[in-house]
Amino acid sequence: MSKTKNHVADLRTKSDDQMTEALGQLKREAFNLRFQAATSQLEKPARVKEVRRDIARIKTLQSERARSAAK
Repeated sequence: MSKTKNHVADLRTKSDDQMTEALGQLKREAFNLRFQAATSQLEKPARVKEVRRDIARIKTLQSERARSAAK
């Protein structure tokens, strides 16, 4: 399995509360990374992209669960 598929599989096993908590942590990390980029202290520029994509993955899974619960 690729890294992304493995990561998504791990996210699917989490509960709604755990995903919400992970989303909050990622949003804080994204804020800190933006702050570091603005002050030229960013060590891993690729991390910004990874965090953005992880946030999108969690939001996608949350919307999938909401749609399936609405049916």
